[in-house]
Amino acid sequence: MGQHALIVDDEPQMLSIIAFALETQGFTCETKPNTTKAWQYLQDRSVDLVVLDVMTPTGSGVDLTRRIRGAGMAVPIILLTALGDEEDRIVGLEAGADDYVTKPFSPRELALRAQAIVRRTQPVRQQESVHLGPITIDADMQRITWDGVVIPLSPTEQRVLTILASRPNQDIPWRDLLSEGWSTTDQVGAHDMIKTTMYRLRRQLERAGIDSSCIQSVRGRGYRFVIEAS
Repeated sequence: MGQHALIVDDEPQMLSIIAFALETQGFTCETKPNTTKAWQYLQDRSVDLVVLDVMTPTGSGVDLTRRIRGAGMAVPIILLTALGDEEDRIVGLEAGADDYVTKPFSPRELALRAQAIVRRTQPVRQQESVHLGPITIDADMQRITWDGVVIPLSPTEQRVLTILASRPNQDIPWRDLLSEGWSTTDQVGAHDMIKTTMYRLRRQLERAGIDSSCIQSVRGRGYRFVIEAS
């Protein structure tokens, strides 16, 4: 069965372009002209992807992203933002978006990135849990626990923490995080995107009562996950 996407944009032509592009990659699409109708749709139906314009007539796409995450929905979210709106991108990622695409964009690139994000967030079956000190990564359940307590993470945060924990006490370069975490080598805005994700990840650890200093920035190189394996 194909993946189902919800597309939110106030421009009918843009909705058609995005829907056509996603359909070429096997998605079925539902389109909504604003965040109010999109939220109503999400109350009754589950989707595999949300493609969301930052600004719509009835509200901010960033606010809807926060609302989706606040409701515990782990659906991947791609934000669409106007070229040069760097602040929109950072705020959107902090709110819980998994990726952003700037306008104007290539419909094919958007479709391929959407497909990659959905593929990365699918449950990984027939893998054993990985134990590293207090942390357990359950690939089958798509869940990460710390001393038995589930850490509430978005798909991107979970993916990045898994990358860090898979190489404990090692420097992980920016380019590796970018290619493994986002399936891209595009450097435009990459540092801000990774820094924002690390900020959110540390904040989630702190909310769970975990010392976030286990995630260390390595100046000029990347990040390191410091932990004693047992």
